[in-house]
Amino acid sequence: MKILLLLFVLYFPILNANELAKETSPYLLQHATNPVNWMPWSARAFAKAKRENRPIFLSIGYSTCHWCHVMEKESFVNKKIAGLLNKYFISIKVDKEEMPQLDIYYQNIYKNYKKHVGGWPLSVFMTPQKKVFYITTYIPPHRESYAEGFNTLLERLHRLYEDKQTLAKEIFTIANAKNLQTKKEKSKNTLSLKSMVNSMKKEYEPIYEGFGRGKKFPEAAKLKLLGNLAELSHDKELKRDYFAMLDVMVLRGLYDHAEGGFFRYTTDAAWEIPHFEKMLYNQAELIPLYVRGYALSTKELYRDVVVETIQMVEKRFKSHDLYFSASDADSMGEEGGYFTFTKKEIDKALEHNPHATEIKDAIAFSYEGNFHNKIHINFETQNRPEGFYAFQKALQKIRKNKTYPFIDKKINTAWNSMMIEALYKAAYINKKYAKEANKSLEALEHLMLPERELYHQTIPNHKPKQKGLLEDYSFFIGALIASYESNYNEQRLTEAEYLLSQAKGKFYRDGIWYLSEDLGVKADLNDKYYTSALSKIIEDIIKLSALKESFRYEKLAHKSIKANEATLKRKLAKVPALADDYLMQKRGVFVLKSNKKNLVNNMKKIREVHYPYLMTLQEDYSDYLVCTLRKCFIKSTNLNAVIQVVK
Repeated sequence: MKILLLLFVLYFPILNANELAKETSPYLLQHATNPVNWMPWSARAFAKAKRENRPIFLSIGYSTCHWCHVMEKESFVNKKIAGLLNKYFISIKVDKEEMPQLDIYYQNIYKNYKKHVGGWPLSVFMTPQKKVFYITTYIPPHRESYAEGFNTLLERLHRLYEDKQTLAKEIFTIANAKNLQTKKEKSKNTLSLKSMVNSMKKEYEPIYEGFGRGKKFPEAAKLKLLGNLAELSHDKELKRDYFAMLDVMVLRGLYDHAEGGFFRYTTDAAWEIPHFEKMLYNQAELIPLYVRGYALSTKELYRDVVVETIQMVEKRFKSHDLYFSASDADSMGEEGGYFTFTKKEIDKALEHNPHATEIKDAIAFSYEGNFHNKIHINFETQNRPEGFYAFQKALQKIRKNKTYPFIDKKINTAWNSMMIEALYKAAYINKKYAKEANKSLEALEHLMLPERELYHQTIPNHKPKQKGLLEDYSFFIGALIASYESNYNEQRLTEAEYLLSQAKGKFYRDGIWYLSEDLGVKADLNDKYYTSALSKIIEDIIKLSALKESFRYEKLAHKSIKANEATLKRKLAKVPALADDYLMQKRGVFVLKSNKKNLVNNMKKIREVHYPYLMTLQEDYSDYLVCTLRKCFIKSTNLNAVIQVVK
């Protein structure tokens, strides 16, 4: 009898599961036992809506999204609200990381209609024919000052759907909402180094260091452009800003001082309190910036950050040479529970530290509690205080008694590719990282590139089913190019060219790049969270053009930039990765050619060259030759002399 009772307890949730129980997405599985009759995005769901003449409620989020969890706990497990959803709507749940093209499509609708950016969760109400009549983000269970609650909204939207005349007006209003910026296509900005420098200076906020005056995102693509502009223009102000931002991101609250690694963003302008998610893509895009910072400044803090961040990723995210996607902000029943400390815990960590006073002084402004009466460590110093590493070890020991947050175990091709490329760049600090990158690249190829077809993502012990998107091709090609520059295996360039050919066939139509083969969603230039797939594919094309001496690739890159030139002129530093592509093509990629032994033995010296668009190519030369696509301008047996000419 006890055995039967145990089996009932174990399997009862499965018996009461909705259709998401059959999915592999960790986010969808989180909602599999909700009383809402969720369905995945599918033709079947829309056929059911048409057959039953019920509108669609589309909810888009992701597994480590704090407010997605809040809305689930408040509303989707609430039987009364679930009953209203089940009565009036066909409810569809989408993982935005599984289907980013869908997310971007509906985020664009939101932005055009609301005149500001959206976010997650994204809540969309539409007809079975996919015509949107109501769109918002988080919805509370009951009316609040900022939003109508589910308890009245669902009834109201049901009546709206029944009133065909009013419904048609709402659909027309949302469908015809245009982005205000479309009227500003013409710009007086010129595409020059000077105009980009000026644009970047306007973007930069010097009070707290960084971009924007509200929440602070690391914006790796913009920081990379800032550094490249500083090197190209020799502008002292930009150089100061570049290193100041590298410092503040690792000394304040964006960084996990106990274990290493970066949080997704801070909720304040001063970099103090983060949203405690850790995303694989943040680590992957910031590691190369700190490698570059170390190469240019020899500041040991930057080297240590690279080492710590890679260690954290390997400990928390790595499995069978591949990497999981993210870890949650919530743990132990509260936001930041694992990552924050009590005053008692801080005192214990400093108990035998001879530099306790200095460390307390360095964290003085947060020592009394800066996050719900707990402490999220920030250093208000120019460098780590004396005694930091002993303090760090003591904090790690305290954390051993805590529960680490939920980890989203999706293996995403684009994000794994970013991490692999980052490891190749980190080989400047330690050659072992290139060996790790080789293993991971082979594992990613084996899992996500079977029979020469690239896939988007999967979870452990499952074959991937979803075909690759533009971002997967863009970042995978980037990893292959980085691999070539690490070990000079010509096969990597051949593979990169093959995938570029595939990507062009799948996503490039009539001079426009698309995010996927379906939906017709144009690739955008948004680099805020991570580098846009469009800008990355253009970077790949420019690099392959230089390495393969291909005018065909050069023409494709030029055409792709030209198609987005109006946006680039209007926004300049607001589309940093595209601006960087433009500069790369305009200034020219310099290709340093020599034999493999010369290149490998002098990798550190080559990486320290200030010119940001320098690449290396193996040729059977005993000396060194530097060329652009159309000319060679220095040949010498003396590498130092060659580097001086490049400078």
